[in-house]
Amino acid sequence: MEHLTAVFERDGDWWIGSVEEIPGAHTQGRTLDEARGNLADAAREIIAANREVARQQSEGREVIREPLELAGA
Repeated sequence: MEHLTAVFERDGDWWIGSVEEIPGAHTQGRTLDEARGNLADAAREIIAANREVARQQSEGREVIREPLELAGA
């Protein structure tokens, strides 16, 4: 399965992190490990929020939802 790309940059005493493929997925941490954990949380929250918005927007319409696996990209 394809993975997302986390990018981290040192900014003074902080590590700033973002996910290249998810606009708005940004976070920070005092340590690189803390920034990694915070970024994973942020990505999960954005995906969950986007999923909920999509469900609300398709209410009352005939839609099919199914898992999508990204392989070999």
